[in-house]
Amino acid sequence: SRCRCERRREPPGDTRNGDDIKKAYRKLAHKYHPDVSKDPQGEAKFKDVAEAYQTLKDAEKKAAYDNLGSHRPGEEFRPPPGWNGGPGPGPGGFSFEDIDISDLFGNIGGAFRGGRRANMRMPGQDFEVTAPVTLEDSFSGTEMDLNLSVPEPDEHGRLHRVPLVIKARIPRGVTDGDRLKLAGKGGKGMNGGPNGNLYLNIALQPHALYRVTGHDLYLDLPLAPWEAALGASVEVPTLAGTVNLKIPAGTSSGRKLRLTGRGLPRRREGAGDLYAVAQIVVPGKTGEREQALYKDLAEASNFNPRAESAKGVDK
Repeated sequence: SRCRCERRREPPGDTRNGDDIKKAYRKLAHKYHPDVSKDPQGEAKFKDVAEAYQTLKDAEKKAAYDNLGSHRPGEEFRPPPGWNGGPGPGPGGFSFEDIDISDLFGNIGGAFRGGRRANMRMPGQDFEVTAPVTLEDSFSGTEMDLNLSVPEPDEHGRLHRVPLVIKARIPRGVTDGDRLKLAGKGGKGMNGGPNGNLYLNIALQPHALYRVTGHDLYLDLPLAPWEAALGASVEVPTLAGTVNLKIPAGTSSGRKLRLTGRGLPRRREGAGDLYAVAQIVVPGKTGEREQALYKDLAEASNFNPRAESAKGVDK
């Protein structure tokens, strides 16, 4: 079950103050902290307690929360400014700057014996960012510098945002949607706790020539009518350089011609394929000689590109 803050209407003259709220918060935070709690749901409940505290310790947010019960069904609730924590929200919508770790654990009392409270090991936070990668970089692999702004605790346990530059190695063959883990490159741990991790979500950038499906690439290949009809050998650009591709005689527009292993490399072995999609292009302007040849072809040929369509209509 999830830990929730009970909502109820208080009678006029409610004498509860911030000390009562803070006392209850510290008690629950200690109970459910991942380093202390034996509850398998302790981490989730700890986050819920933190979210509840962010609401209840703020008079305006608390009033808005209490007023939730007074809205009629179907009536829209409009939260006050800052309800979601403002700039730089952390997990659950509250601001990193609002949490004082020393305030949270500094006065728990005798709950920790032997001075353990002052030396509690706290793991660093995991971060997640989007990493834009070009097809060329995916094909060859690359390194990139990530300029981040992350929360980091000071000597008093107060979190502040600080700049962080990470040099990340992007391996060959990453594709859109891949998720890379950089162990220990996240937030700093406290009191000897392990650093968090940094996760990179790969976002392949659009390319002027290629369309990407997994590790396969698709390329539109313009062909002159006579190249498609008679067959030809044409140059095709690939990420590794230009190659010659044999065009079979009688190639129709839309036909896919496969170049095996010319797509993006796979992470372990092999590579995807490159598909050249035939696109027959007719000259926009023709001279007298070309027009005469087209007329001769029209008279000599009995080819009807709409024959199949006509059969369907007759049926």
